Amino acid sequence: MAVVIKYVVERNGVERMTFTSKKEADAYDKMLDVAESLEHMLSKVDVPLSEQQVESLALEIAKQKDEFLSVLKGAKPDTPKKAKKVDADDTDNSDEKVTKINQA
Repeated sequence: MAVVIKYVVERNGVERMTFTSKKEADAYDKMLDVAESLEHMLSKVDVPLSEQQVESLALEIAKQKDEFLSVLKGAKPDTPKKAKKVDADDTDNSDEKVTKINQA
C-alpha cells in the first residue's frame, strides 16, 4: 500500500486544486490571493464589467503577474513574431524532397 500526500488548495469551502508538492500548492494559493486583491481593484474601475469578467480578468492578470509587472515598470511587452509568408513559387524546401512540376 502506498501513501500519497496531497496538498489541497481550498477557497470558501470549495476545493480549487490538488497538488503533490507544498511549494506548488503555496504558489497557487498566493496566485489566488493576488487575483482576489485584483478583483477588488477592478470592481472599482470606471469600466463596465460583469462580475464574471472581473473575476476572469483578475485571475488572468494574477497568472501572468511577472509579465504585467515588467510592462508596468516600462519594459516593452513580448510580441509574438509573425510567421514568414511563403510564396507559392518559393523553392527553398531543404527539409523536404519535393519536385516542382511545370505544366505546359
